[in-house]
Amino acid sequence: MKNKTVKLFSDGACRGNPGQGGAGAVITDEADNILWEGKAYLGHCTNNIAEYKALILGLKGALAQGFNQLDVYLDSELLANQINGSYKVKNENLKVLMQEVRSLLASFEAVRVKHVLRCHNAQADKLANLAIDEHKG
Repeated sequence: MKNKTVKLFSDGACRGNPGQGGAGAVITDEADNILWEGKAYLGHCTNNIAEYKALILGLKGALAQGFNQLDVYLDSELLANQINGSYKVKNENLKVLMQEVRSLLASFEAVRVKHVLRCHNAQADKLANLAIDEHKG
């Protein structure tokens, strides 16, 4: 199992931009069975920062589970294009987060990053929003 490619879906949510942020990440096998889920309340941040932190959460989760081959699915076109190198990272806060993302990505044998429509990222989105909701309660 650990040598098979798993799917990582991550999503950041913000209530307002900037606003209260949450991160969600889900790892599934090829049949879409959930193998791991994570969520985190991020406090006050921008939507882009939430997207980065959600990806970092998911990458750390994958490493902790011992997975070494990932297909990463992001509904943030900006983040997907920045990782794939077609967009430059200009924001200083995002540059720091991108260094952490690159460092984590280097820990895997194989990683493919793909942009998907938001409707294909529902579980990660739900977890990101849940992190914000649970914090308010």
